[in-house]
Amino acid sequence: MQKLTIALLMLYAFAVPWEYSLDLGEPLGNVARILGILLLLAVVPLMLMRRQMRAPGMMQWLVLALGLYFACSYFWTMDPQTTLEKVRAYFQVMMVVWIAWEVAETPEHLRGALRAVVAGCWVLAVLTVFSYASAGAMAVEQIRFVAEGMDPNDVARFLDFGFPLATLLFATEERWSVRVMAIGYVPVGLMAVLLTASRGGFSAGLAALLGSAILLVSWRPRAAAAVFAGLTVTAGALFLFVPAVSLDRVGSMPQEVCMGSLNNRLIIWTAGWHAVAKAPWWGYGAGTYAAAAGLPPGDTAHNTVMAVLVTGGVAGLAIFTAIAIAVGWAVVRTTGLLRIALGTALSVWAITSMVGSLEENRTTWLLFGIMAVAGRLAIEDRYSMMKAFSGVQMDEARQPAHAVG
Repeated sequence: MQKLTIALLMLYAFAVPWEYSLDLGEPLGNVARILGILLLLAVVPLMLMRRQMRAPGMMQWLVLALGLYFACSYFWTMDPQTTLEKVRAYFQVMMVVWIAWEVAETPEHLRGALRAVVAGCWVLAVLTVFSYASAGAMAVEQIRFVAEGMDPNDVARFLDFGFPLATLLFATEERWSVRVMAIGYVPVGLMAVLLTASRGGFSAGLAALLGSAILLVSWRPRAAAAVFAGLTVTAGALFLFVPAVSLDRVGSMPQEVCMGSLNNRLIIWTAGWHAVAKAPWWGYGAGTYAAAAGLPPGDTAHNTVMAVLVTGGVAGLAIFTAIAIAVGWAVVRTTGLLRIALGTALSVWAITSMVGSLEENRTTWLLFGIMAVAGRLAIEDRYSMMKAFSGVQMDEARQPAHAVG
């Protein structure tokens, strides 16, 4: 049962980046939702067989508190039906924080989850490139290209998360096949980010690539120079394949920030602030941002803090902030290359949360769950974690002391 649960967790992590590209419709939903249900059904009997559960950490308690808080918001919400649906969705996306904590027991399990996420990002990147190469897309002269069923900004954000994780695997894996897969993702992922023409995604991508560069230099400065040279040439060649209109949209970011409305986000945020002034403490209820701010149904806050503040009030935002702090602390507890990779991924999340509503996103809670597990293992099995993620196992002549940090 343990092996089955681990396998389902890896499949879930693999499917999350491209989940909406394979949607079977109601009542099944997308592939990540299906795998999440199977994962939950496997975890429950596993816990019953063990007759105990792992002692929750602070993050798990806080995630539970946030879920219960939004469930309680049903009693004061302005839209009971929407809140009920959103609470159910929150449970589906948040449960992985608890499941990963319960199931992942070794550094190898953590490494497997990282491999799965990068492999899922590979699938998303390939699907995005295929959408660009399709005859239909070329015929209508599209500006933005994404995998089927996905949002351009979401795609760019998911792809950005893959850069530091792929770089970490390149530096720490022993098998060359995995290392080639990992480093090969960087240019392909970058091309896919550019094809989305997501300005926020490109900005976060630069931060992700900077963190990846720092990781490589910390690992092996000389090897990093060769990798940089190869990736620079490859990236330059990729720019030739990306449509000029897509690059023009990405390049318009400074003008949009200085003189524009951030693609109408300023209007949406202003409406949100007006709503907060009328219900500052407890909010309007889960999933009610559009109704509370007077926006069209289905619109989002395009800002994580604003979304939580309007729907959950100051109380909800306080819990969410505590979760973010707990995640940061988990990353700090790790060491060396793993800390750089996870810290970079968390920075990408923070940047993209400014222009996206990430509190209801599966990728957010999957990453938070992985970071929580990494922080726990860094304390429980420090030596094995250093051995697994120091990047020195491929060169026995080197001493592992540099990995301590």
